[in-house]
Amino acid sequence: MYEEMKHQVMAIYERHYHDVYQFLLYFAGSQNDAEDLTQEVFLRVIRSLERFEERSDVKTWLFAIAKHTAMNYYRKRKWQKLLSGNWLSVVMPASEGNPAQEAESREDEQELIAAIKGLPPHYRMVVILRGIKEYSVKETAEILGCSESNVKTTMHRALKLLHGKLSHTKKGELYSGLAK
Repeated sequence: MYEEMKHQVMAIYERHYHDVYQFLLYFAGSQNDAEDLTQEVFLRVIRSLERFEERSDVKTWLFAIAKHTAMNYYRKRKWQKLLSGNWLSVVMPASEGNPAQEAESREDEQELIAAIKGLPPHYRMVVILRGIKEYSVKETAEILGCSESNVKTTMHRALKLLHGKLSHTKKGELYSGLAK
């Protein structure tokens, strides 16, 4: 029984660690916090694997745990700075060769980070899952435990807020990249 469970956890870990870590990195904005939160997610998986009834996909179940872990993190640090560091560099590489263009790109990244940081947590989660991680509306709805129409509405509202905050940057190019 123990060996079977150990193999199940290792298979889940190996298959989904990177996606869970990236989701939590985008949410928390710090490598250390993302590592701690990812560890917490997999500890919760170990504690609750016996109760997993396979009514949903393992990935959906795992991201629901990650969502709850992220929300607990947010509640604990509600009044502290939530996002810091250059976490978007993974998603948006700097232009090569032109120092002025690179500096402008970094400024745009910082504006996007600040804009995402300013979103309410449920908007931020939808933007991360849909806009950055590129999950489908259905997958996002399953992960967040809401309807597909709620995901679409929340994404629309989040992008509208981001557009308002970023409309002055490079003709909204950063906003347009998320709106795809």
